[in-house]
Amino acid sequence: MIEPRRLKLYNLKDLDLIPQMANLSAEERFATKVVAHVLPFRSNNYVIEDLINWNNVPDDPMFQLTFMQREMLTSNQFSRMATLLHEKAPPEKISQVANQIRYELNPHPNGQLAANVPVMDDEPIPGVQHKYKETCLVFPSSGQTCHAYCTFCFRWAQFVGLDDLKFATDESRRFQQYIASHKELTDILFTGGDPMVMTYKKLKTYIEPLLGPDFDHIQNIRIGTKSVSYWPYRFVTDKDADDVLRLFEKVVKSGKHLAIMGHYNHWVELSTDIAKEAVRRIRDTGAEIRSQSPLIRNINDSAKVWTRMWKEQVKIGVIPYYFFVERHTGSSQYFKVPLAEAFDIFRNAVTKVSGLSRTVRGPSMSAKPGKVVIEGVADIHGEKYFVLNFIQGRNPDWVKRPFFAEYNKAASWLDELQPAWGKSKFFYEDELKKLTAVPIGSSSHEMDGFAASVWN
Repeated sequence: MIEPRRLKLYNLKDLDLIPQMANLSAEERFATKVVAHVLPFRSNNYVIEDLINWNNVPDDPMFQLTFMQREMLTSNQFSRMATLLHEKAPPEKISQVANQIRYELNPHPNGQLAANVPVMDDEPIPGVQHKYKETCLVFPSSGQTCHAYCTFCFRWAQFVGLDDLKFATDESRRFQQYIASHKELTDILFTGGDPMVMTYKKLKTYIEPLLGPDFDHIQNIRIGTKSVSYWPYRFVTDKDADDVLRLFEKVVKSGKHLAIMGHYNHWVELSTDIAKEAVRRIRDTGAEIRSQSPLIRNINDSAKVWTRMWKEQVKIGVIPYYFFVERHTGSSQYFKVPLAEAFDIFRNAVTKVSGLSRTVRGPSMSAKPGKVVIEGVADIHGEKYFVLNFIQGRNPDWVKRPFFAEYNKAASWLDELQPAWGKSKFFYEDELKKLTAVPIGSSSHEMDGFAASVWN
């Protein structure tokens, strides 16, 4: 029987209270503090006591996943903050420099803060992104934190206290009006932060309305969460765990599909009894769990890690879904893997699993035009080329139209690739400029013909 456990959170001010940090040198502990003054740090007792192998620190992948490393900042950025801490500068000065560095780290990549935000009555809808025709993302205001923070997280800007970097719903429920009026939508993805930090009572205020007649067009409800890895007690012994699972059952019984988008970055996160029990209880409600992760240097940049993780997932009923490319934000210089290497890792991993694991798609870049996947590397007349494809596109007509880029061993993102055979641009680029020039849902957008001609 699994005993209940009380969640204990550790933030920047608590670093010295973590007994296991004594395994690090004084220099390493100071470096952790320096970086944690810029990028958000949070861990918890389950991650620290059950997932991290402290005998393998600092190389342990779960340690790298949750604790800051010196190289996550440039040498200049690190030096600026380290100097202030050595000098015991006043908090306001430390905060000022931290904010300056944060804005240097591309806090909202790929236009997510503006290009994906829809409008209604020519006013933006807070906390909503509608990039693809069928799918709308909702960022609940009560779900803008996590049980622990990932050091690579592309949404790190949500957690550093700068209002203009935050992205969340307001309390007006205008997002529900928007969803109800857009019948092209079939999928709602609750994301964050982590929606599963919300209490059952908060969670149901977001989910239950979607089961009503005004939302018959919504077929699928997704919840993006790291809780299955960082705090699986959320689904087993937390005081409202049973209420949450009954809510999941209610969604399934209503005739809608419920998908828990589990963020698993390493097979270690599936290795504990509580993690497996959480998966079992979620699946018993009729919900599916699909797994996704970016490829992350120093954490899972090995085909063996992915092969083992996918096999373990399939064994307990988790569906491998996405193999992402790390976005260019935050400490991406520390974590990024070139696309050529990413494809090799993906291919070497996927060739060693059965068809049940080959539901996974990748390497996928969630770029401004859409989700672009590397399908392969082609040898044409003795020259190498990347074969690219859209899994999702701002214009659905872009999907499954293969296109080619010059092979570049150093490139790590779409905008670093050049079209093959001397072409000046990729086929979608002119239309992309048009589609991102006017907000989705605005009267100008309708006049531009986007909703009518592209999404219908």
